[in-house]
Amino acid sequence: MSTTHMNKPQDQDVPANKPSEPRPPQLSTLSVHGGEARQKPGDAITDAIFCASTYTFEDTQAVIEFIEENQSREEYGRYGNPGERVAERKLAALEGGEMAILYSSGMAAMVGLLMAKLNAGDEVIFFDECYHRSREFCSKHLARFGVKTVQVKACDYDAMEAAITSKTRLLVSESPTNPHLSIVDLDRFAQIGCDHGVETLIDATLATPYNLRPLKAGVDYVLHSVTKYLGGHNDLLAGVVIGSTEKLEEVRKLRGIMGAVNSPQNCYLLTRGLKTFELRMQRHNENGQRVAEFLEAHPRIEKVYYPGLESHKYHDVARRTMRGFGGLVTFLVKDADWRATADIVDAVRIPRIAPSLGGVESLIEQPLVMSYYQCSPEDRRAYGIPDNMIRMSCGIENSDDLVADLAQALDTTV
Repeated sequence: MSTTHMNKPQDQDVPANKPSEPRPPQLSTLSVHGGEARQKPGDAITDAIFCASTYTFEDTQAVIEFIEENQSREEYGRYGNPGERVAERKLAALEGGEMAILYSSGMAAMVGLLMAKLNAGDEVIFFDECYHRSREFCSKHLARFGVKTVQVKACDYDAMEAAITSKTRLLVSESPTNPHLSIVDLDRFAQIGCDHGVETLIDATLATPYNLRPLKAGVDYVLHSVTKYLGGHNDLLAGVVIGSTEKLEEVRKLRGIMGAVNSPQNCYLLTRGLKTFELRMQRHNENGQRVAEFLEAHPRIEKVYYPGLESHKYHDVARRTMRGFGGLVTFLVKDADWRATADIVDAVRIPRIAPSLGGVESLIEQPLVMSYYQCSPEDRRAYGIPDNMIRMSCGIENSDDLVADLAQALDTTV
């Protein structure tokens, strides 16, 4: 016999139980479940790969309803794919944005946003520590369409503000920058844009949504080379721009015209890779910190660029704005020319010599050779790329193994 109402006073109202506020899902939960339907086609736990270039309609009226009602369904592969939609929703959730637009590469994402936002006569201002292909696209190719690119010293906010004119439409920076790992004060960067009515973009590829949240600081757009930490396995190319729906609608329309889309298989690989995103980033952060501390204490190392070190120029900003400091470590070898530096790169046994970063495998490179070999010495000096610089992307291997490997490489090449 139920006793639920046995002691209820007859003359007293009992308030109904109010449902508690749902706990917002944390990053690892979003990595696994964000953007996905609970029940999926075929009752599978994983999202299906839709290998379709086009999508059919039942009859002509269905086409008309799709157009007039702006129905949420697929039409043609250049405009979207069901698997792409899942990946985009997951990326937007991880970054705390309303909309994410997936591209075929990080550079395609950068080009797509700039082409959508800039017109002839406009100006864009960059902090000068940036990916060399981003710089090249703006200075060589946007210039052909009458767009002016202005570069100012990284993290010189007064210089950036002074460079703004009535024609300035976009302020752009990476954070951390590549390869010097300078850290932008996001609040100040966003405020400059807000004060002058200029939109702002942060390329947060090296930080990821795990370590940095530019949108929360008021930045308009966040860009990632998804090829790196978000994909995480060195097996796909992709890029993404994340921001508000209102500001990105025209960007999405232009992507549909330009066709810089990802394949269904890539979208599947990305969604699968993102499920371990938080776990991977924890190890990348741990390995990056451990390797940086080892290198800073080594007698053969002149300087280490890593924001988790107290010696880093922007360590205080990094501690205030970042959750962790990533797996990329840049360092200079003391009293070494380019050949002696290359000998160290060649002597390591675990990291592979390759461009890129952010995968589970550690990678190592000499920026002089890998990215700036055809630049003049004057240009390399201007970009801050000395002959004795090495960039290492720490994967998720055992940190003791990585340190021991670097130790033997430094000891055997003296």
